[in-house]
Amino acid sequence: MRLGINLGYWGAGMDADNLAVAQEADRLGYDVCWAAEAYGSDAPTVLAWVAAQTERIDVGSAILQIPARQPAMTAMTAATLDSLTKGRFRLGLGVSGPQVSEGWYGVKFDKPLARTREYVEIVRKAMSRERLSYEGEHWTLPLPGGPGKPIKLTVHPEREHIPLYIAAIGPKNLEQTGEIADGALLIFPAAEHLEATALTHIRAGREKAGLTMEGFDVCPTVPLAVGEDVSGLADMFRPYTALYVGGMGSRKQNFYNQLAQRMGYEKEAAEIQDKYLAGDKTGAAAAVPHSLIDSTTLLGSVERIADGMRAYAEAGVTTLTLAPAGFTLDERITALRAGTEAMERAGLA
Repeated sequence: MRLGINLGYWGAGMDADNLAVAQEADRLGYDVCWAAEAYGSDAPTVLAWVAAQTERIDVGSAILQIPARQPAMTAMTAATLDSLTKGRFRLGLGVSGPQVSEGWYGVKFDKPLARTREYVEIVRKAMSRERLSYEGEHWTLPLPGGPGKPIKLTVHPEREHIPLYIAAIGPKNLEQTGEIADGALLIFPAAEHLEATALTHIRAGREKAGLTMEGFDVCPTVPLAVGEDVSGLADMFRPYTALYVGGMGSRKQNFYNQLAQRMGYEKEAAEIQDKYLAGDKTGAAAAVPHSLIDSTTLLGSVERIADGMRAYAEAGVTTLTLAPAGFTLDERITALRAGTEAMERAGLA
């Protein structure tokens, strides 16, 4: 199992610290540094900035939002970043959610699986430097009856095959991800539920494509906090968990709420959502069970974190992406170093 870090969103007041965290992860030998985007900072700009000031660590988009860009533009961005970083770029894609897709980008959130499949096919075709033509339900290239003609990418990526990941939560999306991608970006992963909630679906997709799990990167993001007071550390993540389980998407389309239900928290997930959507964010955070937080994070002493890492490795995780928590840069660096020490203690380094 390898280690990565997730810097989250830029512009949250910790930008200079984020660069220092990425540079320390590079020095410690972490495998990949991911950056996110929603409706604030964009991922490619952040990744280019981080890559220019690091030496070995890969940089990855977790995620580039599919409704934000035409697939050919994503292929251009991926090829450019791969060239600039000398082969250190990983392309992570996702459909985002209905509120962002329709409210921010003006793109209907319909048929997300079919849109993702077509998008991936076009991106891969463009990055292979074939002349780009495509006929699908959602994209047709070139447009018929006009002056457009099939053209090909002029930039040469560093590698013939840039690793492509998809952010997936629901069973059908996970299955398709196994079929068409090189890796899955997961969130709120509980080691004891990983087989049932994710891997069984990914494996089905791999089998559909005539593939095994060999070489497929199972890459969940896990918050990390170091200290002796596990309950207190867990409380740090109550607002974060309540936001996703209670407030992401709509009442009918909240993939994180559905995931919590599949992990056995049906009643609790409903209560969190009811309170969050009613404007009671404090009550929603208080309703998050400690066990849900503890099973989807790495909290406590280095030895306790090492135990958690062993559980993730045994469950089938191949790249464990850490989100080191802390109110100061020193606290985040300490958490990052604890991650490396825990890996060594767990016998996974």
